[in-house]
Amino acid sequence: MAYKIKDTTCIACGACVCECPNHAISSQDFASVIDPAKCTECVGFFAEPQCVSVCPIPGTCIINQDLPRYAAV
Repeated sequence: MAYKIKDTTCIACGACVCECPNHAISSQDFASVIDPAKCTECVGFFAEPQCVSVCPIPGTCIINQDLPRYAAV
């Protein structure tokens, strides 16, 4: 599954934008957005998704339950 950013809690600080190894996060209006087609949950890069680890608001970067889990090839 790709991660998603809850726009109701995102403060648009941009901390996650530079940390994403897949460049899947962009700033839009007043929140950051994850492109699910690019998000790999940081598999193969880090033990923990970087958006989750750098976000100052706990619970803002969450798994998108509407998408299947990412499977490393």
